[in-house]
Amino acid sequence: MHLRPLRALLASVTLLVSSAALAGTSTSVPAFEASIASARASTSPGGTSVTRAEMTSALESFRTDDWTVDTAEHTYLGTQLGSSTFLTGITGPAKKYLQDFYELEDGASTPAPLGSAAVTTPAAQLYGASGPLASTSVIREGYIPNGQGVANQVTLTNTYYTYFGDGYDDPIWFEPISLRELALLLKQHVEGGTPTSDEVDGALAYITEISRNSSRLYVAHWHSWGSSSGPGESAGRIVAAVSSDRRFVRMVNFTSWAE
Repeated sequence: MHLRPLRALLASVTLLVSSAALAGTSTSVPAFEASIASARASTSPGGTSVTRAEMTSALESFRTDDWTVDTAEHTYLGTQLGSSTFLTGITGPAKKYLQDFYELEDGASTPAPLGSAAVTTPAAQLYGASGPLASTSVIREGYIPNGQGVANQVTLTNTYYTYFGDGYDDPIWFEPISLRELALLLKQHVEGGTPTSDEVDGALAYITEISRNSSRLYVAHWHSWGSSSGPGESAGRIVAAVSSDRRFVRMVNFTSWAE
């Protein structure tokens, strides 16, 4: 059976905030270093340089051991970012992804109080174009009060489960995404058809309006198994744009398909 626990329990499992869940660096660091060593080999896709794709793959080591990045792992990554020896051969896009990952996965175990409110203006009006992308868009945005934290993995994930998840979702986590990657993502098929070029351009401008000065863009892919008394199985992706002070967050949820 594909039954999932209630939203609150699912969120707590996903965020893994208990100290018992934190596995430290004994597994993740060796796996990460092995991946980076392989990426530096002349026979790797990027040759002796470490590309963004290779860095992205290597950093997954910090999630797959226990699905969270704890403070010890965050500290380790900060050391690498400050090491000229480690950064030798790391391409600019790969370093940017490492920096974004380090900031997003800051080791926090308690979400900041992000007050997210529904945006009631129709997406077609916000995008300046109608079509399947606008039709499936669900938008929320809001602030974290000054001095009460910043947008990070635990905050974004908690916000998703609080306002978007239906209690039957597979665990999700957010990942940094570049402007180019976001543009490609918005072009993908959604429930109802393929987005029009005008919709994609409008959605891209609307989303990045929040993160333009900081390039803080994140994406998570979700899958809901539905419930016995509600809608059926569905899947999609949710994009989060974060302001330069990391306090304002705009989230746009897109349904890819639904049964």
